[in-house]
Amino acid sequence: MITILFTSCTSDDVEEPINETDGLTMLQEFENTEHTIEVYSKLDKFYTGYNHLSIRVKNNADNTYFQDISLSWMPMMVMQTMNHSCPKSALIKMEDKASLYSGYTIFQMTGVNGTGWSLKFTYTINGTDYVMEENINVSQSLKQNVTTFTGNDATKYIMAIVEPMKPEIAINEYKIALHKMESMMLFPVVEDYIIKLDPRMPSMGNHSSPNNTDLIYHTSDKLYHGNLSLTMSGYWVLNHKLLNQDDIVLKGEDIVDGVLDQSSLFLEIEF
Repeated sequence: MITILFTSCTSDDVEEPINETDGLTMLQEFENTEHTIEVYSKLDKFYTGYNHLSIRVKNNADNTYFQDISLSWMPMMVMQTMNHSCPKSALIKMEDKASLYSGYTIFQMTGVNGTGWSLKFTYTINGTDYVMEENINVSQSLKQNVTTFTGNDATKYIMAIVEPMKPEIAINEYKIALHKMESMMLFPVVEDYIIKLDPRMPSMGNHSSPNNTDLIYHTSDKLYHGNLSLTMSGYWVLNHKLLNQDDIVLKGEDIVDGVLDQSSLFLEIEF
């Protein structure tokens, strides 16, 4: 009886393994003789614009995943006349995952057929440093979800839609990533600016919508947050004005009915 009771209790306590990549698609594997780096996304490809990616590193010897490593990355675009990187975050261990690290990149342009973009990972395991790098294919997003522009301050900026990924007829939480280009390799986050918003629907007389709010910077995620009101499905032009900390307009214009239909600083959504 004691044996039966002990066996019954221990079998009830066995937990099913957690699928840490549930809901994600593996985009690519990077492999050497010792390790495999797996790159996941909620999307089906690397796309121009904002890409939130999840990464884990597998030990090829026993097919287990490392849970405590130092991991960084560097996207690189190789062109005929120059090489450059793009805006990216650090790779951070996800709080609720044992082996997944996450971060984002913002690809300003496409790179397909194994040319153009590459992704390099540098990581340390038990005091030993490793590097893996491979070409990746970056496909064109259907709408303009990222824009690169030079402001009136002669600074080059990159602005990309983060949310909503799935717009709805509602007041959507609107998030934008804003970086500036300090060099071909450095794209720091721009803090404490204001991004004014005026969404318009060109196919419906270029009407706007109520209850939108301008975007302000949040230190918690280093993104700009606001409200985007979408009153019907279809194609929307998201007109913006970028103001610095002194309220000086760096890019963009007010939309004036019958005079100016679209700002020079805009992004697009269609659903």
